[in-house]
Amino acid sequence: MALPLQATPTSMQATQARLARPDGGLIVVAHRGCHNPAPGHGFAGHAPENSLAGLQRCIAIGADMMETDVRKAADGTLLMFHDDTVDRTTDGHGKVADLTWADLSKLRLKDDEGQPDMALTDLHPLSLAQILAAAKGRIMLNLDVKAAVYVETVDAVRRAGMERQVVVKTEVGVDSSPVAAMSPFDHVNFMPILMNAHGDADLAAIATKQGEGGARPVAFELPRMQAAQLAPVVAAARRLHVRLFVNTLWQGFVAGYGGDADALANPDAVWGRLFREGVSIIQTDEPEAVLRYRDGLEGAAHAG
Repeated sequence: MALPLQATPTSMQATQARLARPDGGLIVVAHRGCHNPAPGHGFAGHAPENSLAGLQRCIAIGADMMETDVRKAADGTLLMFHDDTVDRTTDGHGKVADLTWADLSKLRLKDDEGQPDMALTDLHPLSLAQILAAAKGRIMLNLDVKAAVYVETVDAVRRAGMERQVVVKTEVGVDSSPVAAMSPFDHVNFMPILMNAHGDADLAAIATKQGEGGARPVAFELPRMQAAQLAPVVAAARRLHVRLFVNTLWQGFVAGYGGDADALANPDAVWGRLFREGVSIIQTDEPEAVLRYRDGLEGAAHAG
């Protein structure tokens, strides 16, 4: 049975309220910020991933949440890099963990997702403190912590007074104790990533165990998985009244369902199918297109 579609205002407070309600409609998460063009909102070019421009674009187009990556510099500064090196996304070289914030903050970000052929911009890497300040009261953040700095990350979030404005996640397996009730995850919105290392994990059992703690996750993030694994974990999530989160990046994370490129050609066959079958948070590199599709569905639902 499909989850009901409802009007979904894009204010940060509305997103927070909807996140807590599995029947609150589709939530759209922009992967590494809104780095792709968004021509419907006047953004013809790209923006660097994990950048201030990408964050500002997410706010402008009405994305519900921006995903961004947390690492730790040599001097202890927490900052926003996906890779363990700066080579792909900046004009610098070396490991993030070997460089100080003074060094890193001077680097220039490459446009879009970097690589050698991308032009340099005048934008610089962001610290976690900077991105929290820029997002506060404006958009939720999905913090993908790339190193063992969960305590420091949650401490920074708490200092900023943004415990309910972020989602923090970590991987869990069949032997993992319920994590949402553990410190530091019990201080923020927590989303376990269900592990599927060999492609045949009992994802429903993992989700069920994670839902048994004193604090319930806000969602379960689905891994790369086979199509046959989806229905059982959907059923488990519904019993627990917890949302499911999936990536439609690249070829998509549910085998046979397609990814962003397929969805641009036929959004209902990818994003719509996932939503109808029980996935209510979609992380994408095409947030403007998903938002446009969601608006069409909601308009049709209200017209009916």
